[in-house]
Amino acid sequence: MRYQITGKQIDVGDALQTHVKTSMDAAVSKYAQRPTDATVIFSRSGAEFVCEATVHLSTGLTASAKGHAHEIYSAFDSSCEKMEKQLRRYKRRLKDHHRDRQSPVETLEAPMYVLARSGHEEEEHEPRDLNPIIVAEMATKIPSLSVGEAVMQMELLGASVMIFRNEKHSGVNVVYRRDDGNVGWIDPRLE
Repeated sequence: MRYQITGKQIDVGDALQTHVKTSMDAAVSKYAQRPTDATVIFSRSGAEFVCEATVHLSTGLTASAKGHAHEIYSAFDSSCEKMEKQLRRYKRRLKDHHRDRQSPVETLEAPMYVLARSGHEEEEHEPRDLNPIIVAEMATKIPSLSVGEAVMQMELLGASVMIFRNEKHSGVNVVYRRDDGNVGWIDPRLE
């Protein structure tokens, strides 16, 4: 597995890198057959260290976890435990989907925009102009998945929304976490 271990304004020493590689190998290899690469980013948030870990699996799915602690090793360990728990929860489904899938998940390139929010959150009247300020513009990938895989991918990433191309009809679909705890599925395909 390839590793990219970085720190945002934090020096990541050799001992920490070795700890990350051995712990991540042990945690991920139990549940995923052939993980391809892992990205681990350390940063600070006030007095706490934050560790964001992302592992790309050979099936095309991605697992992501985030940990917080007052010590950098504890932050990583927390993140690694969350990752292991997610992979353990989905072990059977990951293996079943991998067995059914003959090729890796296909992706479609799409633009992604981050819009600036207005200065007043409780503003009740309409804004003066309806052209929001674009803060960031970047590319993202929209995977081609089944609905079950999309729900699993959304939960592995810890996201509240997942946009994907439905494998059955190549249309764009959305799954999202509802306020009542259930998962919603939007399929705008016309019959």
